[in-house]
Amino acid sequence: MTFPVKMADNLPSDFDVIVIGTGLPESIIAAACSRSGQRVLHVDSRSYYGGNWASFSFSGLLSWLKEYQETSDVVTEDSTWQEQILENEEAILLNSKDKTIQHVEVFCYASQDLHKDVKEAGALQKNHASVTSTESVEAAEAACLPTADTSLNTRSCETLAEETQSSEPESSLAEAAGEKENHSGDKATEEEPSENVPKVQDNTEPPKKNRITYSQIIKEGRRFNIDLVSKLLYSRGLLIDLLIKSNVSRYAEFKNVTRILAFRDGIVEQVPCSRADVFNSKQLTMVEKRMLMKFLTFCMEYEEHPDEYKAYEKTTFSEYLKTQKLTPNLQYFVLHSIAMTSETTSSTVDGLKATKNFLHCLGRYGNTPFLFPLYGHGELPQCFCRMCAVFGGIYCLRHSVQCLVVDKESRKCKAMIDQFGQRIISKHFVIEDSYLSENSCSRVQYRQISRAVLITDGSVLKTESDQQVSILTVPAEEPGSFAVRVIELCSSTMTCMKGTYLVHLTCVSSKTAREDLEPVVQKLFTPYTEMEAENEHVEKPRILWVLYFNMRDSSDISRDCYNDLPSNVYVCSGPDCDLGNDNAVKQAETLFQQICPNEDFCPAPPNPEDIVFDGDSSQQEASESTVISETNSETPKGNTDLGNPEEPSK
Repeated sequence: MTFPVKMADNLPSDFDVIVIGTGLPESIIAAACSRSGQRVLHVDSRSYYGGNWASFSFSGLLSWLKEYQETSDVVTEDSTWQEQILENEEAILLNSKDKTIQHVEVFCYASQDLHKDVKEAGALQKNHASVTSTESVEAAEAACLPTADTSLNTRSCETLAEETQSSEPESSLAEAAGEKENHSGDKATEEEPSENVPKVQDNTEPPKKNRITYSQIIKEGRRFNIDLVSKLLYSRGLLIDLLIKSNVSRYAEFKNVTRILAFRDGIVEQVPCSRADVFNSKQLTMVEKRMLMKFLTFCMEYEEHPDEYKAYEKTTFSEYLKTQKLTPNLQYFVLHSIAMTSETTSSTVDGLKATKNFLHCLGRYGNTPFLFPLYGHGELPQCFCRMCAVFGGIYCLRHSVQCLVVDKESRKCKAMIDQFGQRIISKHFVIEDSYLSENSCSRVQYRQISRAVLITDGSVLKTESDQQVSILTVPAEEPGSFAVRVIELCSSTMTCMKGTYLVHLTCVSSKTAREDLEPVVQKLFTPYTEMEAENEHVEKPRILWVLYFNMRDSSDISRDCYNDLPSNVYVCSGPDCDLGNDNAVKQAETLFQQICPNEDFCPAPPNPEDIVFDGDSSQQEASESTVISETNSETPKGNTDLGNPEEPSK
């Protein structure tokens, strides 16, 4: 159940659990508590689900950029909360403005040609000109697209589930755009001499005269689903297991990551992972294939042979690989593309464990260990919110909390006071780190994540198929810097428009995001220019649009670092820099066990046939059964059903 803003001042005044923030850990906890019978209120001051785990359309991202580029920190608040505090109570004030995003820079390289249907009153300046705070929403409004406040408004989780899984609106848009693109493609083909354009090239590359403009990106903005945090799901990871166990997987669809790539000596190449890939690879000699298979077989059973690595436990995994019978080429593949560990800091045991985990996940759903959720990673928090709503959780977006009320004698938090001055009582409070004030976090030392999001016109490694989902690790080159993870998404992931790729870059921050990531961007891509648009032999894919920003990493912060935190207030961190989601799941399960120590964590919901309703039970059972049946039948061809994993390849 979700309350509109106008009705939110009439919320019930007593709950078992209040969750503040709709990030992935908070959403999992809310779902688990609601499933176990707790009365849950889930609020977020933002106008969208997910917090820093969210996904945005292009216009929604422009609105999000505007929010973080506003320099004014003046927020008008109702001070009536002070009247609610009794003599034996004290208040813990919460943040009214999110300060987890810094150093936001946006550059547009796409052609600025005006489209007759799109007014670009707020278009970005070309090349190195950062977006201003007013331009982003103006651009979205000029494109006749809703901003985040209207496109991601407060709605029921069940309604969101139906809209996300219903393919009719998306299909109609896709068909309309497809007809338009096909028509323009035919026109361009007719204009070019047929003898100069072989048929094979026409099938693999769009005509060069069909260049993508910024106004076209704005117009097709709803086709983009841009993640603030870039992650993948290990096919045997904790999150996949939780999605299957709780049956939340029925609310989402997934696509296999198709390629593991490596970047060496300025060249991007595909890394063979499975047994079949290794023996079919043309990059490796027969001797290298045998070396690699022998080493990977050992990694799967390394714990049974401690004598093989015991002497190297205190050395790095990189040094350990040099002692094995592996060529430099194989050492590079294992270190950076399979184990994906640091060359300077990861120990031998860490590397062996990471390699084993990679190999263990191979073959469950596809030829790589990874899955990506269609429509972006921001779908996952919403999936758990839907589960919470199904079991009675109440949701309020755009609903800020002014303070927590603490009893001076027991030092327990007893209530919260919201933006309307309403005092709402609860036994437990789960809060996302960004809501805590500077007074509460004065002793906390945060790390930072450097992020870049690119829209490009081609893949970093071109193949016959343009629908590839790839992951690439670019090793650190300078001391003190970190390896950069690159995830490239195609249009079939429902995260970008046809003819483009959405590329995410992530690393641990040592400087600003642009300083950390721009050198890697320059190695893999080239800025789009009018001159290069006419060149049919550009080796690197071209950048149409790029965003840089730093995000706070609040993971692994000890509870003791927060000042005077009541024992029944539980803090959830934002996203970390890891590729997977294990930290979020572990955190959610740990906090849930503290709140409900004797309850199962997110058990599967009962079958609709087993539910007994008050009143006309038969009609409701039939309705629920129909909804679930229809939901399960809508998985598009080629996407992954978590309920039917493949047998591991041997």
